[in-house]
Amino acid sequence: MRAHFSRPAFFEGVRDMTPVLIGIVPFGMVCGIAAISAGASPLAALAMSAIMFSGAAQIVASQLIAAGAPLMVIILSCVVVGLRFLVYSAAMAPYLRPLDHRWRNVLSFVLTDQAFAGTIQRFRESGDLRANASYFLGGGALLWVVWQVATLAGILVGQVIPAPWQLEFVVPLSFLAILTPLFRDRVTLLVVFTTAAAVIALDDMPMRLSLICAGLIGIASGVVADTMRGKHE
Repeated sequence: MRAHFSRPAFFEGVRDMTPVLIGIVPFGMVCGIAAISAGASPLAALAMSAIMFSGAAQIVASQLIAAGAPLMVIILSCVVVGLRFLVYSAAMAPYLRPLDHRWRNVLSFVLTDQAFAGTIQRFRESGDLRANASYFLGGGALLWVVWQVATLAGILVGQVIPAPWQLEFVVPLSFLAILTPLFRDRVTLLVVFTTAAAVIALDDMPMRLSLICAGLIGIASGVVADTMRGKHE
């Protein structure tokens, strides 16, 4: 991996990703609180954060665990939430293909919404693979470290919140943390409200399958709306 590493580019990535931390820290704390509220031990909550490294998926998993959902439903729900990473990976693949498998494995692990948004344009504009990969690694590594610290803070806070308050405290914060960054355009608004309506309409489905079905319906509505918008443009 060292052959592809550029120290200046790495710290440039760290520097450029710093402003994003304003939104990352509170979201990470919410995830820590949610895990504790679901009944996870502090160690298990921190391990989930370190391994999954996906705020939306961690919150979904915590809520389903608290509701007593089957393991397969929890896994499938997290997969649906993470489908966007297939799009990110496909966009990054042409630029990362020349790297060896160790670099690709590490960079795929630290791929997040923020890391993708902050690095894809650099890859498109510059052919310096060594600097670009190091820049990506720097930004992604910063996000991972800060995410763990924020989650740990949330775990500590979650342990002092009285048990009867935990669910009422976490659920509104969870939805705000997930939805606030999403309100960017009409298609996204359509997906959010379609998914929410589907969850309510399908609430009687067994084994919490309403979450999976609603997620698929939301994705389908977004694809259709985006296609129609493309035709009009």
